[in-house]
Amino acid sequence: MTDKRQFIDFLVQQNVLKFGRFTLNSGRISPYFFNLGSVASGGAYAELGSAYAEAVLQSGAEFDLLFGPAYKGIPIAVATAMALAERGVDVGVAYNRKEAKDHGEGGLLVGAPVSGRVLMLDDVLTSGKAIRGAANLIRSEGAEIAGVVIAMDRAEVMAGSDDTAVSDLRSELGAPVISIAHVSDVLAYLDQAPAQSEALSAMRSYVDQYCAL
Repeated sequence: MTDKRQFIDFLVQQNVLKFGRFTLNSGRISPYFFNLGSVASGGAYAELGSAYAEAVLQSGAEFDLLFGPAYKGIPIAVATAMALAERGVDVGVAYNRKEAKDHGEGGLLVGAPVSGRVLMLDDVLTSGKAIRGAANLIRSEGAEIAGVVIAMDRAEVMAGSDDTAVSDLRSELGAPVISIAHVSDVLAYLDQAPAQSEALSAMRSYVDQYCAL
């Protein structure tokens, strides 16, 4: 799945990307909503993992481990690792718990040892809280942040700042933030769908007001 339109179409079919009127955590009224948690079947996760794997390989990022921040990042990391293995790149996968386990093996980290260059995978950046928490855990293990891969860059300028969530995280981590798709790809998708003229108009207004393209 290399074509951006094909990826956006996949997101729409899976109800990950919806158009309408939605109130975001920021309080903004958005004409679209993105929730990768709507992916809910093996076949869909196989497609999603393939899209992430292709983005990872095309980025040229050098990494030793995939990391999925709890919770949405966990199945993304597993699906991506499987897709990469099919392409001849077999790497370990790790993830974190929200709360430390006080029995059994204990701790916050699960999976392969967290070491070397770690590539984090998540859905979309809003506050970036999950990614930042995971980055702190990874660095506490002595590992290096190789980058972050997300499905969608909303390109929204944060309140009280001139930066987007992606540019802010990139600066803070000192590592690349790679997105499979961008809000501009959503605009291009709607522009080629005559039945979505109302959604396109609302999206253009929202992007003009809140986004940095």
